[in-house]
Amino acid sequence: MSSASATTRVSLTIDGHRIDVEAGTTVAAALVLAGVHGTRLSVNGQPRAALCGMGVCQECRVTIDGRAHALACQTLCREGQNVRTQDGAGTR
Repeated sequence: MSSASATTRVSLTIDGHRIDVEAGTTVAAALVLAGVHGTRLSVNGQPRAALCGMGVCQECRVTIDGRAHALACQTLCREGQNVRTQDGAGTR
């Protein structure tokens, strides 16, 4: 007989929109789940997003709780976290 385990969820805000994700989810994955298509704009105005998934490319930089240039692919979501992409980068 198997018992259903309750999945712990956390709530965070991405560009002013609340989202609930499973505990252990990276901010990069939460961005995808929220329908955000980019985290910042290149110097040419093109949206940039997570590329390597291991913190090397630096394309997933966001502002988390006021701390700029945090790597979304290397940061786990926390309850009450506030994530901001660069203005205009995360068009939904």
